[in-house]
Amino acid sequence: MARSLVDTKEGLMDWRSRIVADANVLVGKPVIKGTRISVELVMDLLAAGYTPDQIRQQYDHLTLDDIHACLAYAREVISSERMFAVKG
Repeated sequence: MARSLVDTKEGLMDWRSRIVADANVLVGKPVIKGTRISVELVMDLLAAGYTPDQIRQQYDHLTLDDIHACLAYAREVISSERMFAVKG
C-alpha cells in the first residue's frame, strides 16, 4: 500500500485529515475538507505555475497544509496507477 504521507518542513503530512470525497459535493470529487475547492483545481493551479502563496492569496481560507495535502493525495493516486505499453 502506498504511503499517504509527504515530507513538509514541519514533518510528514497525512492527507486523510484534510482531503474528503462526498457524493453531495462536486459530484464526489476529492476536495479540501470544509470547502468546495477540489484537489484537481489546486493541482491545475500548481501545474499552471502558481506558487502555494499565490494560491493562498486567491483562496485566503486555504492553508499551506491544505496545499501539501493535495500534493500528498495526488502522489498517492499516481503511485497506485499502472501503465502498460501497447505496441502500435
